[in-house]
Amino acid sequence: MKAEELQARVLHRDGLMLIIDKPAGLPCHAGPKGGPNLEALFDALRFGLPKPPSLAHRLDRDTSGCLVLGRHRKALAKLGRLFSGGGIDKTYWAIVEGGPAEESGQIDKPLSKLNKKSGWKMVVDPEGQPSQTDFRVLGRADGPNGGVTWLELKPLTGRTHQLRIHCSSMGWPILGDPVYGPVPGQLGGETGGVPLHLHARAVSVPLYPKRDPVSVTAEPPAHMLKALRACGYGG
Repeated sequence: MKAEELQARVLHRDGLMLIIDKPAGLPCHAGPKGGPNLEALFDALRFGLPKPPSLAHRLDRDTSGCLVLGRHRKALAKLGRLFSGGGIDKTYWAIVEGGPAEESGQIDKPLSKLNKKSGWKMVVDPEGQPSQTDFRVLGRADGPNGGVTWLELKPLTGRTHQLRIHCSSMGWPILGDPVYGPVPGQLGGETGGVPLHLHARAVSVPLYPKRDPVSVTAEPPAHMLKALRACGYGG
């Protein structure tokens, strides 16, 4: 990604923070083996400050949408307190295989990290960390294997892979999730290689005590549009 392409993804900018529309498929930071990552491009987001911004939180590599960055050390500390204290309202859109019978509800399942020689994953564990996610059905579409559902997800806690494992544990994995659900999609007869259908749709950050929260939305990525439209999304 070129500097101007990343700059075009800035959804909000002020003296303390940036909110950008993260593309799917690009990790936030370099892994053990290195490789392309979003942080390596942050010099293009200094906008006159002496240092580039830093991540105030993270999104999975294949998740798109609203990502909050702090522009300097004090801003990062303030944002960190808001995120850790649950003061930031986050809204995600997901397309799941199948779907809940209810139109809304809450998933309340503690989670812990399971380490294996082949890697790690999150699992539901009665002794794990408390984890809650509110969900609401925004639309449904029939399909050859039971259809798909467009969900609004609001994580009340911030566990790693929380939305993905919560949906999967309920029997309706997020479309295209290679870890917690089957890769083949339901819609249109896809047989594999479907990207993850999880998007950080909106974020609301109460950063300034005497002002309304900074509220930002990100348009869904192109790879989710077919399923969203089938579920009634009008764009």
